[in-house]
Amino acid sequence: MSDAVSLATSIVSMQADSTRQALSVEMLKQNAQAEQGIVAMLQQSAEQTQATLPAGQGALVDRTA
Repeated sequence: MSDAVSLATSIVSMQADSTRQALSVEMLKQNAQAEQGIVAMLQQSAEQTQATLPAGQGALVDRTA
């Protein structure tokens, strides 16, 4: 009887670990998607800002000169 209980406990524990890992992976995927969305918004904002600046402004500046 105790072998059956031990086996059942082990199976339940493995299933719980598997579920935790699956949830962790899903959370990482969602975080990556959210970060990609933020990067896209920032890129779009930078492009729009450069498009509204007068000619010659908004370009990279060489600070080493």
